Amino acid sequence: MADLIAFPTVSSDSNLEMMVYLANRLSHLGARTDLFHDETGHKANLFATLGPDREGGVVLSGHSDVVPAVAEDWSSDPFEMVEREGRLYGRGACDMKGFIAATLAAAEGLDAAALTRPVHFAFTYDEEVGCLGARALVEELARREVHPATAIIGEPTSMRIVEGHKGCCEYTTHFRGCAGHGSQPERGVNAAEYAAAYVGRLLQLRRDLVARAPEGSPFDPPWSTVNVGRIEGGVAHNVIAAHAHVEWETRPVSAADQAFVKRTMAAYVEEELLPAMRSVWPGADISTQTIGEVEGLEPMTENAARRLVAELTGANGAEVVSFGTEAGLFQKLGLAAVVCGPGSIEQAHKPDEYVSLDQLSACLDMLDRLGGRLAA
Repeated sequence: MADLIAFPTVSSDSNLEMMVYLANRLSHLGARTDLFHDETGHKANLFATLGPDREGGVVLSGHSDVVPAVAEDWSSDPFEMVEREGRLYGRGACDMKGFIAATLAAAEGLDAAALTRPVHFAFTYDEEVGCLGARALVEELARREVHPATAIIGEPTSMRIVEGHKGCCEYTTHFRGCAGHGSQPERGVNAAEYAAAYVGRLLQLRRDLVARAPEGSPFDPPWSTVNVGRIEGGVAHNVIAAHAHVEWETRPVSAADQAFVKRTMAAYVEEELLPAMRSVWPGADISTQTIGEVEGLEPMTENAARRLVAELTGANGAEVVSFGTEAGLFQKLGLAAVVCGPGSIEQAHKPDEYVSLDQLSACLDMLDRLGGRLAA
């Protein structure tokens, strides 16, 4: 874990050194490893397998990137692991290099030749900025027709089983109008005014989503939500705004709601806003940039991953959470998936981030029992 924390894998920077380190560690244990680089060549996903070359088995998934750390806010160097009073401190300690370190430690205790089902290690880039690496990885696994059965995503849950979370989809919608003097607003196309109309439709859509709440939804609130985070446009009081943009998000409880939001807003733009804008100036435009789309993890009546982790940990229930993970992407690939890992989400993204030794011990116990199960 000290080695992993020492890699400053902030999402804006490369993670290649850490990925090569992980690949080498697993290769020395006999794992079959593949590094998949992004289009820049500066980042990579790692997928490694111990055990037989066959379908099924369990994926242990973690992301390599961390959020930035301002050294002045920390009691110690954020990229140097420090132990104090039963806690290990460092950026990524709980989110989520503690889990990745535990999987490596558990792998060292496995007899790969004795495994009857494979254990896969999936380590990704850019989870913190939209699960970009995991999205590319599951597409690659689908292309290669790799078919694991279950996935355990080791985000910090205090080792409780999480079987569901909402999606998190972030967008920026850009408006291009035609500038002019504020005294003659009919001669221009005011991008700020059309941005305001767009926000109004988003707020109407928010009310529509309440009525779509699934019966018995376990989430709080039980329906999909829409939030407008930022609006910007124009240059002065007396100038028709030529440019504006709206930053907004939706947190859907289902893939159907995500599609409903996108379809509704696209239709509003194409059928109402753009015709009105272009009737004044043909060059007017509206475009929506996808910042990130994190699939939700939908609770399932039958979930083999939930059952497996409950047997490994002794837990007698599962819950849902508000934060997003890569689990929904694995579920979309056809795997049974849950989130369960050491540390608390309350410590993530904060100065003096830590994970307790007790939590790491509980995680190692789970992984050791998993190894025994896969060798049975």
